[in-house]
Parts: sequence; structure tokens; C-alpha cells
Amino acid sequence: MIIFATSDKGGTGRSVTGSNLAYRQALQGKDACYVDFDFGSPTAGAIFDLSDVQAGTNGDGLHTYLEGKIAQPRMINVWAETQREALRNRPAGVGRLTLVPGDRGGGEFPSSPPAVQRCIDLLVSLDEQYDLVLVDLSAGRSYATEIVLEATAHPEMEGVEARWVVFHRWTRQHIVAAGGLVHGKKGILDTGELHGHDRDALMEKIRFVRTAVLDPSASEQAGLRPEQLAWLDVCNRRLQDLAAQNRVGRVNLLGVIPLDPVLQWQEQLLTNDDVWLHRTANERTVNALEDLAKRILDVDSWEGL
Repeated sequence: MIIFATSDKGGTGRSVTGSNLAYRQALQGKDACYVDFDFGSPTAGAIFDLSDVQAGTNGDGLHTYLEGKIAQPRMINVWAETQREALRNRPAGVGRLTLVPGDRGGGEFPSSPPAVQRCIDLLVSLDEQYDLVLVDLSAGRSYATEIVLEATAHPEMEGVEARWVVFHRWTRQHIVAAGGLVHGKKGILDTGELHGHDRDALMEKIRFVRTAVLDPSASEQAGLRPEQLAWLDVCNRRLQDLAAQNRVGRVNLLGVIPLDPVLQWQEQLLTNDDVWLHRTANERTVNALEDLAKRILDVDSWEGL
């Protein structure tokens, strides 16, 4: 399955959450590939602790490939090349974890028939090799999004299961922005329909993930005063109403990732050692990531939401 990960605003946790989902898939024995289609800021290498591609690669990444300058983009075995010791000690029975990096300083570029065809070739090939291919797109109404919408409407991709996950923080601005990215003018639905997608069928393949969600009832909020907890509860109910109004509410919700200090400050993969040994990350966050990693590949989880 191919998952296109997108958001309307930066700072949603799209890349760090997506990286953790690919990591959790691999831990569950699935082969996972993370494709850094964030043309403006291909920094997934930093999340995977790959020192030589922290801000993208030089001349052998996705930009160069889509421009037709190389036959295949670079493929990095994260387990073998990461600098993080907790990842290098690859547990027995885990699946492959691969990064396809973008090019450093590549920037955005418009869609073209040759670029779309190379995108199709790459996605079909990766779908045949991996259980999950997570494509991290540039934020907003980007050329990256237009390219993959053109590609997925092509007859060559009819047999490829492709779905969309829109990430947004649990704030008023992000809720409105996420709704606009999907339903608004020149959003995903408009652009998809323009390139040959059936609008209703495309909408059935789009779900939302809330990130950095503060739960007033969680144990981490034990130090807050009763007045603060009551205020948080009111805010949460207002956000739920706003989400429903912007069609990003529970009916289209795939998962919720709690606010976590490690994800906020370090933007890294959360290992079990971070929870149980170092005690820097919250167990609730890892559980949420594991649950979302299972749901994202389960076709039944997308039905009737």
C-alpha cells in the first residue's frame, strides 16, 4: 500500500509521525519504505539519524531522478546506515526500513509528463517491493502533490492501493487549514478531479491524523489546576465542533498522536528504550503510533469511518 502523507501547514509533525509509522511497521515485521517527496525541505534523514543526508542527498535523490538525470534514486538501508545505536541493534524478525531521500537544495518544480511517468515507475516498483510505501509530500498545495495526483490517476496505477493521510495539529488554525487543503479551492479534491480522479472515490481514500493532541484527562496534566483543566476541556469541545464543521472530524479520523516531549523537542524515532529505559517518551505516544501503524494498512479500518 502507498500512503501519501500531507499537511497544509508546516510544523504539523507530518514527517516525524510518518517516519515513526514506517519504523513501527518494520518492527511489526513489515517491509517499509519512506519516500521524502518534501521538495522544499527533504530532512527525513535527520529523523532517521543518517548523518550524510540530514538535509537531503547530493545529486542522487528524488529531485534528480524525477528530472531524468539518473536512472534510479538512492535507496538507504536505515538499519545499516543510521548513527543511532538503538536502531543499529536491529531486532530479530523485523522488516526492511528504507529511506529514499530528496536532494539537498532541490526546491519545488512544476509537474511535467516525463516527471509524472518517472513518478509512476518509481511508485509501482516500490509498491511491489514493500508492504508500506509512505510518501512524505511538501506542505500545502504543492507541485509534489500535483505530480502524485496525476500519477495515481494514470491507468498504470490502477492495481496499486494508494491512500492519503492529512496531518494537522489540534488547534483552530490547523483544523481550518487541513479542511481547506482537502475540500477548498485547488485543494486535493479539486486537483485530483482536474487530473482524472473521481471526486467521491478520492475522498474515500483520504483520512486525517491529529498530532500533538493534549488530553486533559492524561496523567501528565496532573499538575494543572482545576480551573486550567476545565478550560482545556472547553477548548477541546470547541475544537471538536470546529473539526466537524470543516469535515475533518471523527467520521474521517484515522488516528490521534498525543503531545510528547521527545517528538516536540527532538523530532526522532521513538524506541522502546525511550519509554522504558530512558523514560523520556510517554508510553501513550508509542501505543498510539503502534495502533496507527496497524490501522493504516488495514483496509477495513478505512471503511465506514
